[in-house]
Amino acid sequence: MKIWLDMDGTIADLYAVDNWLAMLRAYDPTPYATAKPLVNMALLARLLNNRQRDGFKICIVSALSKEPTPAYDKAVIEAKTAWLKHHLPSVHFDEIKFVPYTYEKNLVNSGEDVLFDDEQRHLNAWTGTAFHASKLIIGLKALHAISARL
Repeated sequence: MKIWLDMDGTIADLYAVDNWLAMLRAYDPTPYATAKPLVNMALLARLLNNRQRDGFKICIVSALSKEPTPAYDKAVIEAKTAWLKHHLPSVHFDEIKFVPYTYEKNLVNSGEDVLFDDEQRHLNAWTGTAFHASKLIIGLKALHAISARL
């Protein structure tokens, strides 16, 4: 079973970066690199590592720009990858998928997977267990109890 984390609006506060939308429209990946964490990263890392020990695979599924170009997609992937390495250096991600903005995230789902995301359209379409980003910490804690019963 996999735990899938969205990045923007779930673990990275992209939308709080000053002028984030103007920068993205100008093909500037800076907001992806400079976004502050939305949660305590030490606690998140500990919970993710604990869920891996419980048998979950830890994965990222994060959208690229709404207005992509091959060069900008590459820059966004580099910025997001660097962000993960900087803010969650102790977490070994089993999979990282950077997907087109229009991608239906449920396509990565085995049917039993868990998603944490801030966008209601992804939560509604998810056929496994889905948590809103605001429930990230409590949801990861709850998954420990679930895994203990498996």
